[in-house]
Amino acid sequence: MTVNVGVIGVGLIGEDHVRRLTRVLSGGAVVAVADVDRGRAERVAAALGGPRVLAVGEDVIGDPAVDAVLVASWGPTHEGYVLGCIAAGKPVFCEKPLATTQGACLRIVDAEAARGARLVQVGFMRRYDPAYRALKAAVDGGAIGAPLLLHAAHRNPSVPGHYVDDMALNDTMVHDADVARWLLAEEIAAVSVLTPRRNGRADLRDPLLVLFRTESGVLVDVEVSMNVAYGYDIRGEVVGERGVAGLAEGNPVVVKCRGRFEGRVPADWRERFMRAYDLELQAWLEAAALGKATGPSAWDGYAATAVADAALASVGTGAWTPVKLRERPALYATGD
Repeated sequence: MTVNVGVIGVGLIGEDHVRRLTRVLSGGAVVAVADVDRGRAERVAAALGGPRVLAVGEDVIGDPAVDAVLVASWGPTHEGYVLGCIAAGKPVFCEKPLATTQGACLRIVDAEAARGARLVQVGFMRRYDPAYRALKAAVDGGAIGAPLLLHAAHRNPSVPGHYVDDMALNDTMVHDADVARWLLAEEIAAVSVLTPRRNGRADLRDPLLVLFRTESGVLVDVEVSMNVAYGYDIRGEVVGERGVAGLAEGNPVVVKCRGRFEGRVPADWRERFMRAYDLELQAWLEAAALGKATGPSAWDGYAATAVADAALASVGTGAWTPVKLRERPALYATGD
């Protein structure tokens, strides 16, 4: 079965997803797109096979030719589009954030729970990255014993001009919050944010050191650096009772010559996580063909937003701020 997909939002990542669905993956076809910049939507449609360009996102959701919807629009619009998809009974892939407030996330959780079946997958692509999956398998396999610490780093070479201080937590760090919850299979109970010496390359609160404490007492430290210049560098290491498991360097070889050794650092997020994006959307298409969703859930999107909100509350004080989650609905009793 071919899943006819409608895409809402064809900015940088939306356009990349249209390309992926059209030229890389199997089982899907992009049949309609919409964007607030209609000219951009028309250019993307013309370049990638000519899906119909509709006026607004609601038209995509309501189109009878659309079986499933991919939402990659501006964050504050996500709630309305995802709720529209749930009401229409259409599987929806929503890029992070699921929504920009906890209240909006909970309205999505409630709507899906009331329906009694999952339709929402959130774009936390790291869960599909082969290196992260190998790390989780090592942790779950028990060879290193119970996890005690998780060290992580999220380093960008630079960020665009529209990037503001809070985005380091509610747009960037949320990936690390989701990874911590997924790797350790428990919720984050409290957050603290420390602000070291400022990076002089940019007018931002950069870097940040974010600390999580999980329900069982595992401590997680996340370095969030937005202007490291040398490349896009993602780090992760779990320290257990009997051993350590960590992400390896991504280079197939390390070159040694002229008295030094070197390897390539990815230039940006697209290079580092290209395969993860392919795998997550392929999984979404296969689930959508059955009229359902798997992978990161609306609950996961809500939990990550709650962690980001607690982190924002801790900035400036470094105080441990509790993460308060509502009782988890039975629909989300088990994760993927």
